[in-house]
Formats: sequence, structure tokens, C-alpha cells
Amino acid sequence: MALTTDQQRPPDDIGLRSWLAVFGASVALFCTVGFLNAYGVFQEYYTTFLSDRSASDISWIGSLSIFLLYVGSPFGGVLVDRIGPSIPLCVGSVGLLLSLFMTSLCSQYWQLMLAQALLLGISMSLIFSPPLGVVSRHMPHRRGLAMGLTIGGSSIGGVIWPITLQQLLDNDGVSFGWTVRIVGFTMIPLLAFACLTVVEPKKPIEQESEKTTPEATSDSSADLQPPAAVAAEKTKTDFSVLRNKAYILLIVGLVVAYLGLFTPLFYVSAYAIEQGQSASTGFYLLSALNASSFFGRVLPGHMADKYGHYNLLAAFTLLSGIVGFTWTRATSLAGLIVWSLAYGFASGAVMSLQGACAGKVAPHRSQGLAVGFLVGCLSIPALIGPPISGQILTHSGYFALSMWTGATLVAGAVIIGLARLSLDFKLGAAH
Repeated sequence: MALTTDQQRPPDDIGLRSWLAVFGASVALFCTVGFLNAYGVFQEYYTTFLSDRSASDISWIGSLSIFLLYVGSPFGGVLVDRIGPSIPLCVGSVGLLLSLFMTSLCSQYWQLMLAQALLLGISMSLIFSPPLGVVSRHMPHRRGLAMGLTIGGSSIGGVIWPITLQQLLDNDGVSFGWTVRIVGFTMIPLLAFACLTVVEPKKPIEQESEKTTPEATSDSSADLQPPAAVAAEKTKTDFSVLRNKAYILLIVGLVVAYLGLFTPLFYVSAYAIEQGQSASTGFYLLSALNASSFFGRVLPGHMADKYGHYNLLAAFTLLSGIVGFTWTRATSLAGLIVWSLAYGFASGAVMSLQGACAGKVAPHRSQGLAVGFLVGCLSIPALIGPPISGQILTHSGYFALSMWTGATLVAGAVIIGLARLSLDFKLGAAH
């Protein structure tokens, strides 16, 4: 029988265990996506360190690690649904630390491809999905806020890691090897904290998407089944979300949007330099964009719990596109700062709300799969988007690049809007 109102866990009844899981998940993303956001510092350093390699060759180290993080996420999502988050997190953490310490010993391109691209990317994919799936299960009634705080960890990392690496590499007394080792030693307690706190809730918490689905009935009647049947049920992964119309449209919309979403992160510094700003100013503009992205990931997430996750995702994707169209109108330092802050806030909301939207239409026991499969699909535009943007910039300049950025985001917003309408045609509904 389905849970009654009295049997449901109240939305505000969120204990220390749940908040620790959110904090641990944020730390996990600080160490993974946040660290990958600092690859631009490595890119600049490797142009001298690997002087026999082109900038394009060097960029593949960062691109491959990002691609592997995304494409391996469905596997990590299924693992967390079947065996829980602890094993994937611990294995991924050991692999991440090993990759960093091996990178500190590298002196050739192929060695960096194995350590910093291959091993780092695979390890991070095991760390990335479990926190998102677990947080979604801990806070179904505050999923937007919880996801925003979790994804916000990557924004903080995008601010702190580049500055840390830049300061260490510019210090004559600290070698490249010791710079990377310091990062590794710093991550040890952080990853340990994530492994200890990112755990499943003690009792299943009913979520909105299960109130009227057969999955909710089967989960809530588990106490009527023999223990062996319950155990077998928990090891199964429910793939029904992959046939959900809203979920499919959500993926398509985000794939289109992601073709241009990261373009400013790659080129805002170079654009600032072309406008006559110093290299250090360009670097700090990127940090400002990442800092603004943190607030964009948290505040709209909190609003989405009241006004609807799909509603706000479509709105902020559209807003990101509008800001993207105005990129080349920012020519002064003040204009560049305002534009970077605006784009960081709007695009941050897109990245935080996508997980909440995926979890909204997924059964309780398939949260990891829903988020992981979505992220896996986004590996394709994450891999090909920056090179496409680079070709547009090379052949047509920054104005065409801004048009590409805006067009992909607006088109993605339209498709996400269709996903929202597939849930309910009432425009005022909070979906």
C-alpha cells in the first residue's frame, strides 16, 4: 500500500546525517570537477614544460579527463544504486590520489596522458555520480537546494584551485612535482571526509515522483515481502526513467545547450586580453565567473524547490543564452566584470538544476542511474563543444563565437521548455 501523509517524512525533518551528506558531496565535487576547472593553469604551464607539443595536443589531456569523468558517470550511477556509495567513492578516491602522485613524477607527454588524463578521469567518474544520487535521495523535498549546495563545491574549487596552482607554480622554491604533491596531500583529508559522510539515508524518504507510480507501491510494501525478496529488489536497477518523455527531452535540451555552455570558461580570459587587459586580469575574470557561478548554483536551486525545477532550468538556460549574445558588447574592464558575473550566475543555475530535474522524474532506487546517465550523455558535447568553439573563433572571431554560444543555449532552453510541458501543460504549475 502507498504511504499515507502521516507516514511520509515531513519535508523539514532533515537531520544531521542528511546535511553531512550534502557537505561531503560538495567536498567531493570540490576535489573533482572543481580541480578540473583549474586545467587552464596546467595548459599554460605545459606549453613551456612540453615545448615540443602544440597547444592542441596539450589540451587533449584536459579534454580527455573531462570526457572520461562524464562518460563513466552512468556506470558510477548504477553502482551507487546497487551497492551504495562507499565502494565507488573509496576506489575513486584512491585512484585520484594515485593519479596525482604519478602526475608529479611525469616528464613526458604520454606519461601525462596516462596519469592526468586517463587515470584521473576514470577515478573522478567513480567519485562524481555517488554524491549526486545520494543527496537526491536524502532531500527529495529540497532537492534543488541540496543539489545547488553540492554542485556549488565545484564552483568553489574553480576559484581556489587555479589560484593555488598559479601561486605555487610561480614560486621559484616549489617545483612542478611538489606543486602537484601538495594538491594530493591536501585532498587526502577532504576525500576521506567525503567517503565517511556520503552515505544512504537510514530510511527511504518518499519523493514527489513516486507518489503516484507503481514503484512507490512496491517500495512501500517491501515489509510484506520475504527478506530475500527485499534484498533482491534492492540490487535491481529500475531503467523505466530512460523511457520517460520529460527525461529524454531534458537530455536532448541539455546536450544542445552544453555545446556552447562552457565556451566562455575557455575563452573569456583570451577575449579580455584581446580587449587590452593584462593576462592577470583575464585570469581573475575567470575566477570571478566561477565565484558568481557558486551563487548561481545555490540560490536558484533554493527557488526551484518552490517554483519548479524544470521552470527555472528553462528560464536560466534562456537567460544564459541572452547573456551569451551580449558577450562582445563588453569591451571595458567594468563591462567584462559585469558580463562575467552575469554569465557565471546564469550558467551556474543550469549546471545545478539539471540533476534535480533528472531526479524529479526518477524512482527512488534509480536516482544514481538518472543522474549518471544524464551526465554520461553530456560527455559528448563536453568533448566536442570546445573544439567547435575554437574553430569558430579561428575562422570567424569573437562575434560569431558569442552568437554560437547564445544560439545553442536558447535552442536548449526551448527543448527543456518542451520537457516541462510534457509534465504539465499548466504554465503556472511548479514543475
